Amino acid sequence: MKKLKYLILGAGPSGLTLGRCLADKGEKDFLIIEKENEAGGLCRSKDVDGKPLDIGGGHFLDVRRPAVCDFVFRFLPEKDWNSFDRDSRIRIHGTEINHPFEANIWQLPSEYQDKYLESIKEAGCNTGKEKPVKFKEWIRWKLGDEIAENYMLPYNNKMFGGTLDELGTYWLEKLPNVSYEETLQSCTMHKSFGTQPGHAKFYYPKEYGYGEAFLRIADSMPENIKCGVSVTELDLTAKTVKCSDGEEYCADTIITTIPWGSMKIKGCTEEFENALTELKHSSVEIRYVAEDPQSPAHWVYVPDENTPYHRILCRCNFCPDSEGYWVETVEGRTGAYENSDWKDNYAYMNEYAYPLNTVNKPEKINLIMTEVREKGIIPLGRWGEHEHYNSDVVMERAMNLAETL
Repeated sequence: MKKLKYLILGAGPSGLTLGRCLADKGEKDFLIIEKENEAGGLCRSKDVDGKPLDIGGGHFLDVRRPAVCDFVFRFLPEKDWNSFDRDSRIRIHGTEINHPFEANIWQLPSEYQDKYLESIKEAGCNTGKEKPVKFKEWIRWKLGDEIAENYMLPYNNKMFGGTLDELGTYWLEKLPNVSYEETLQSCTMHKSFGTQPGHAKFYYPKEYGYGEAFLRIADSMPENIKCGVSVTELDLTAKTVKCSDGEEYCADTIITTIPWGSMKIKGCTEEFENALTELKHSSVEIRYVAEDPQSPAHWVYVPDENTPYHRILCRCNFCPDSEGYWVETVEGRTGAYENSDWKDNYAYMNEYAYPLNTVNKPEKINLIMTEVREKGIIPLGRWGEHEHYNSDVVMERAMNLAETL
C-alpha cells in the first residue's frame, strides 16, 4: 500500500486546481487519480467535425471571479481567449426571446404580453400567499401559471428527467429575480430590467475547446496525476483507497471530487449509507448536429415537450470558424434519436451531469459531509459536495481549500 500526504480523487476542475495550488506552495507528496484517460472531468473537449466540442455540455469561463481567470490564464493566456456578452434565448411561441423570460416578455407579440403580465400579477408572491416548499408549486407561486406551464415546468421536466415532484426550492436563488413591477416596466419601455443571470460575460478559447485549459493544468504536474484508473473503494475510517488497477493508497488527507455513487464506501455508519441512497443525479447526452442553428445566440433553451433536447449550444457562435451546434438531452429522452436523421451523429453520454436538488437533500448531504470531514476526508466540487456548481465556482473553492490545507 502506497502512503501519501494528500490523495485527490478526480481530475476535473476542482481536483486539478487543488493539486496545482498545492504544487505552487511547494507540496510534492500528492496524487490525483482520474477514471478517464485524460483530465478535465465535465470540462473535457473532443475534436468533432474539425473543431472542438465540449462533451460535458455548456461550460464557459465566467468573468466574475478574477482570481480564477488569472489562474487559468497562467496555462492558457488571456490573449488566446475571446470575451463574449452572453446571448442566451428561449425558443417559444414560434420565436426566440432573450433570457430571462420574465424580463423579455416585451419581445413577444402583444397578445402574449398581456396574458403573461396578468398571470405574473396574480402569482402567489405578489398576492401574499405563503411560499411553497416543493418546486412545481414554487414556480407557480413565483412566476404565475402561464410562465410555469409554457416554459419553466416543461423545460425543467425535460432537463431533470421527470423528477420535478422530488425537487425542493432551497436552490432557486440561482434563478434571475425579476419583479412584476420590473416586468411591467420592461414591457412598457422595451428594455430588460431585473438581475442578470450568471455568465452575463464569459471567455471561450479562440482555437480550442474549454477542455484545453484543464489539459494544460494537468500537463504542468504530470508526475502527480494518474489517468485511466477508477476508484473502486473508499474506506473512511482507514483513510484508504482501492483502485481498478489493483493499487491501494493510504493518505493523511483524502479529497474527493468524484460522485459518491461511483465507488464502494466502507467504514461509515448505517445512517451514512442510507443518506447516500437518497442522493439523486441526472445523466445527459451531448449530440452534435452539423447544421446552422438558425439563431445568433450562444445557447438556446427549448421547453417544447415534443422536442427531446432541452438546450442547444450554438458552437458556431462562440467557437471561431466552426460549424453546427450540439444539443443536450436527458438520458430518458435520447431514444427519440434512434429513428431520426441524427441517429448516427457524434454523441456522448455523461452519466453524472447534474446533482438533483431533491426535497430532503440538504439534510442528507449535511449528514454525509459532517461524517466524512470528522474522519479527515474532504469533499470538494460539484460531485464531492453534490451541488450544482459551475467550473469557476469549484475552482475558487479549490483555491480556498489549498490555503487552509
